[in-house]
Amino acid sequence: MTNRPVRNNEGFLEDATTWSAQVAEDIAQEDKINLTENHWEIIWFLRDFYKEHEMSPPSNRLFVKAVKESLGSEKGDSIYLMTLFPGTPAKTACRIAGLPRPTNCL
Repeated sequence: MTNRPVRNNEGFLEDATTWSAQVAEDIAQEDKINLTENHWEIIWFLRDFYKEHEMSPPSNRLFVKAVKESLGSEKGDSIYLMTLFPGTPAKTACRIAGLPRPTNCL
């Protein structure tokens, strides 16, 4: 068994450099999410967003807006994102993407 990355009490990685595609798969499985190409598109979008802005989208509303601006209105839709990442999409997607918790997500 490989070493598992250290995570906080909400399941976010303590050290973002320990993230990998396998870590994403493991975290997603805990939420009963089977990652598809659509999920990965959002995960890679978030990782690029983090690289550019040095932060996760701070709220669900801004997450949806950023996805819409980058990937179009079909994917930048709160219902679409909620079907991929149930609960609070920004929080769930950032956790799977190995990014810090969005600051304004409950």
